[in-house]
Amino acid sequence: MVAEYLAFRGFEVTEARDGVEAIELARKLQPEIVLMDLRMPGMDGWEATRRLKRDPQTRHIHVVALTAHALTPEIDAARKAGCDAVVAKPCDIGVLADALIKMMRVGPQVVDAALAPARHTRSLVQRGAPRGGGTKRRRT
Repeated sequence: MVAEYLAFRGFEVTEARDGVEAIELARKLQPEIVLMDLRMPGMDGWEATRRLKRDPQTRHIHVVALTAHALTPEIDAARKAGCDAVVAKPCDIGVLADALIKMMRVGPQVVDAALAPARHTRSLVQRGAPRGGGTKRRRT
């Protein structure tokens, strides 16, 4: 469903069956972004991401991990593997598409702001994103 919606929004979408095929396609097609499912048969998304980020030919590609298990250990493992962002499934695919468009224009730092989760959810964690607000409130 995500692939179909992204294609509808104008993205060129190519799907891989597993981590090995994802790496092969990334090398061949040189996409701007790879949406990486962390749980795949054979080579998982963590290992595929590590290999993409170690390879001089693909290290520039932004990797956004998609996971149904957005718990701290999984998020930390995705960050350590080199993911630029982690998005919990299910997510609002319209918001995801908008964030990916911004990511292609500006870089991965904008995804955190675009997909900032509500206080009671953990739908996205951005690698290297500053914690907390940065704005000061004035007393009136």
